[in-house]
Amino acid sequence: PFDYPQLPPSQNLPSLQKWEHSPHIKEEEFSRAVSLGLFDYLRKSHSQGFVISLSGGADSSAIACLVRLMVEFGVAELGTEGFCAKIRQKGLATVNNIVHSLLTCVYQATENSSETTQQAAETLAHSLGAQYLELNINELVKGYVDLVSGAINQKLNWQEHDLALQNIQARVRSPSVWLIANLRNALLLATSNRSEAAQGYATMDGDTSGGLSPLAGIDKDFLRHWLRWLENEGPVQALSLINQQSPTAELRPKEMAQTDEEDLMPYPLLNVIEKAAIRDRQTPYEIFCLLRLQFNEYE
Repeated sequence: PFDYPQLPPSQNLPSLQKWEHSPHIKEEEFSRAVSLGLFDYLRKSHSQGFVISLSGGADSSAIACLVRLMVEFGVAELGTEGFCAKIRQKGLATVNNIVHSLLTCVYQATENSSETTQQAAETLAHSLGAQYLELNINELVKGYVDLVSGAINQKLNWQEHDLALQNIQARVRSPSVWLIANLRNALLLATSNRSEAAQGYATMDGDTSGGLSPLAGIDKDFLRHWLRWLENEGPVQALSLINQQSPTAELRPKEMAQTDEEDLMPYPLLNVIEKAAIRDRQTPYEIFCLLRLQFNEYE
């Protein structure tokens, strides 16, 4: 017969890491959760890295930062050799070496792109340790516009064909980054966020292109807050060039001064609509009354 010793019960409390006591717990959890997801997809898909179409705006910049955090957290947890073994990489001695091997950022300019976003993209990519490529796709966009204009015997213009002319620019960016991703056996990361996707403020086969969409469930208001937090707490000082900008798709001519919130609505207001309509199942009239109560500064 078995003889079980009589032992007094013991209480084993899990020990919390320092970051779990942080006053910024939401930001910390977001950073770690998405980074872990990227790591899992990377190793389980046997991919050799990530490719991002880095616009110099908030969404793509946030994803680039999350890839860097993935490496930092992974090396801290597993050590450099252990992390590299998990992702089947050899000969990489530092976090910077690993990031440079895994992450490729591609800035794709048109005549509507600004020097501000180009500098923001390049500065951030180099700050994170990523490989940085620049492509000018303006002639490709013009080629498609001229091809269709000739076929329908109509010159396209911004007054009548605004949406179509915006979308073709976003779509032309897709084949280039897919080609680079395929050449590197890498995962292309889509850059759409929840707030804009919920409004249809995205281009099918454009910024929705990718094998994984890390921000698909994240609202833009939180994302902008997180980037400001990361700039100071990371610290990732190169994010200052992104955080100083008003978010813009840069798909219209520069003189139109396009911004995302002008196209849509202020992001805090959009968050309230989302929660009221989807979570709380309120009617359009109920939502209208709620908005008038909470946002009386808007007409």
